[in-house]
Amino acid sequence: MTVFLTDADVRAAFDWADAIAALRSAYAAPPDETRFPARTMARGDGLWLRTLSGVPGDGGPMGAKLIAASLQHRRASYLIPLFDQESVELTALLDGHSITGFRTAATSALAADLLAPAGPLRVGVIGSGFEAQNHVRAMAAVRTPSSVTVFSPNPASRARFIRELADLGLPLAGAESPEEAIDGVDLVICAARSRDEQPTLREAPAGVTIVSIGSTLPEQRELATEVIARADVIVADMVAEVAEDTGDLIAARKAGVNLVGKLVSLADVVSGRVSGRPTDDPDAVVIYKSVGSAAQDLAVAAMCVRRAADLSLGTELPVTISPVSK
Repeated sequence: MTVFLTDADVRAAFDWADAIAALRSAYAAPPDETRFPARTMARGDGLWLRTLSGVPGDGGPMGAKLIAASLQHRRASYLIPLFDQESVELTALLDGHSITGFRTAATSALAADLLAPAGPLRVGVIGSGFEAQNHVRAMAAVRTPSSVTVFSPNPASRARFIRELADLGLPLAGAESPEEAIDGVDLVICAARSRDEQPTLREAPAGVTIVSIGSTLPEQRELATEVIARADVIVADMVAEVAEDTGDLIAARKAGVNLVGKLVSLADVVSGRVSGRPTDDPDAVVIYKSVGSAAQDLAVAAMCVRRAADLSLGTELPVTISPVSK
């Protein structure tokens, strides 16, 4: 039977530690670019349909995430089908709304754990919404933040951020500017769309690790060109897409920043094929830049399906979609 998980089921089944472990396993699999092709985008009049598909190398379910969006109505729907690799039967359908936020933050936590200096981390957050809050929760699952300072231009948003994360028991504080939020920190989390697509992070303190998730399209900006130029290493979940399709790196190239030798893949860092942070330079600046990938969606979705079964969550669909012999 095929199980359907609503967004509420996904939230109830989700676990940060299990998600990060699933992602670690997925990224440690032998590299094969054919397993996770570039995302595709079908566009209409104010509409688009994005597809991210993949066949995980660790034997997990293959599948896709479909995102249907209306720019006019500012709405989007997410659907994830999962298929068993051996039988090719449809095993699960998931509302993918929360999966997207969970997998982004969990992957960032995996990357930051590998790239940031050892020990407790002083964290600066630019942004106060759903993604920003998820990133702090994900980081708390792999490290113990010694402090978290958040900037949002809206004081009420800063207060809400602190209130929503109070259950973590972490030292939380608001900042009046991005510069104040990142002063003296080890890890900067950029998780906010800027006004007029202007960069929200304009400087990179020595030795800092930066997580950037808010510039995934050519027209979006999050990191100033000076930050890209200052970086010693840029770790990307999808190297080609980060290099060619994100506004930050497009602007950096136009400004003459040489990216040759800076870009490495998250999979290579997770597997140990390359080192993400230079060990001989304590002032090195390392960026993890994410556009999202099917590898992340499928790993976290499969984890949720497994946990949902243990917790008796989800609805078995009254029909079976059977494979056809070829």
